[in-house]
Amino acid sequence: MSLASNDLTDLHYYFPSTSCDPRTVSVDCCIYGGNSAGMAAAVTATRLGLSVVVVEPSAHLGGLSAGGLGNTDIGNKHAIGGLSREFYRQVGRHYEVEEEWRFEPQVAESIFEQWVEEHRFTVFKRSFLAEIRMEGNQLKALVLESGLTIQARIFLDCSYEGDLLARAGVSYTVGREANAVYGETLNGVQVRDKHQFDYAVDPYVVEGVPGSGLLPGIESSGPLPLGSGDHRVQAYNFRMCLTQRDDIRVPFTRPEGYDDAWYVLLARYLAGGWNENFRKFDLLRGNKTDTNNHGPVSTDWIGQNHDWPEANYARREQLFQGHVRYQQGLFWFLTQDPRVPRSLRESMQSWGLAADEFVHSGHWPHALYVREARRMVSDWVMTEHECRGERRVPDAIALAAYTMDSHNCRRFVQEGRVWNDGDLQVAGFPPYSISYRSVIPKRGECGNLLVPVCLSASHIAYGSIRMEPVFMILGQSAATAAFLALKNKTTVQDLAYDELKSLLLTQGQILELNTDEAVQVV
Repeated sequence: MSLASNDLTDLHYYFPSTSCDPRTVSVDCCIYGGNSAGMAAAVTATRLGLSVVVVEPSAHLGGLSAGGLGNTDIGNKHAIGGLSREFYRQVGRHYEVEEEWRFEPQVAESIFEQWVEEHRFTVFKRSFLAEIRMEGNQLKALVLESGLTIQARIFLDCSYEGDLLARAGVSYTVGREANAVYGETLNGVQVRDKHQFDYAVDPYVVEGVPGSGLLPGIESSGPLPLGSGDHRVQAYNFRMCLTQRDDIRVPFTRPEGYDDAWYVLLARYLAGGWNENFRKFDLLRGNKTDTNNHGPVSTDWIGQNHDWPEANYARREQLFQGHVRYQQGLFWFLTQDPRVPRSLRESMQSWGLAADEFVHSGHWPHALYVREARRMVSDWVMTEHECRGERRVPDAIALAAYTMDSHNCRRFVQEGRVWNDGDLQVAGFPPYSISYRSVIPKRGECGNLLVPVCLSASHIAYGSIRMEPVFMILGQSAATAAFLALKNKTTVQDLAYDELKSLLLTQGQILELNTDEAVQVV
């Protein structure tokens, strides 16, 4: 049976409502998105005495932290405090160590579920927005597809896509800005040497015959000016939890709709001698992996996600299933196709899905890694300049510390060979501050909404900020700001920063580092 079968009920993005719920629920704080940021926000708001509802489109809590991304992208552990650090210490207690950063997905999800039980906030899963209600520039209610109405005094959009901010009329962008927009050097089109074809690979259906057409996923437009902007976002994939343990190893299967044409490029590249297939099988507890993209043709389905940020739910479901089919097909190809060198095929056959993970989705991750979608445009836009420490923010609510990182955004042909565009990995800077103004809409826009995930940042700065520990930190800080805005009866734009800073520090949030801590990459 294909793992993409409809019998596997949780292997979907979209679950159309089959029930009618005419109720109206009223709370202090409504959080749209039960990923790691949303869960941190919900715990924080509850601890501060607010009544909270979390609306989560999927059937699971924790987002990517519980969806396969168990090899945590850290940057510098000294920059991680508050509830985010508490999460990794709670994971550590499960493994009987002080803290753990490489963990099994089921352990993470169990902790997020414990948070709900301990703090007793309400969660509505498999719930999608149908409409919102506003009065002036104030959000008043969400109406879900089931008919359930959630009224709240303040809202947080913690979704990976920024669906709530868009419906509320908040300014946002999608894609890569040109370098000229913010005076950057690493934004826009980038054709570099990482995850790139190291030697020429023919892009045509029939090798050497342009008239036969291009293989799927390759654009014919050729190179674009370096540093120029476009609508493209970095590629998505599933972070797979694999194992070689015979007691739980589930062999890869051929997905329904398998299309060999998507793997011809990889066959040709392997024929040239490439042998780095196992470079991103990062080991976790339990003798399992967090398997990620590596190389020019890998688990990233390059260029096939550009509709996702602004697509409706039904279209996202189509794209989700396309990503499932592509990635399952990739591992079927690597284990079964005779064009794959025998030694690689046999090595790959020793791996499989972990039978005790993702048990409701055929052991396949239930969360697609939406690395980037909408990004708010507010009165402070985080850019390469903040990442490099060239511009300091006066209203820090978090630190970020990861490489400025983007996966490839497109694949194109030039002079008879194929190239990837978009991958970028630039390090060498200390942790830097994230501005409070980057998680709230522009002054004059929605006055009771905070956006800790699809925050205001350029494409390349977002590539550094967009890490799960930072999302939890931002979720906590945004929920704290929400509490103070309600307490002081003010808009989020008019909140006094000094009061917010003081409360964040009492919560164990880290807003600055000493020199020794800042230079340590741990």
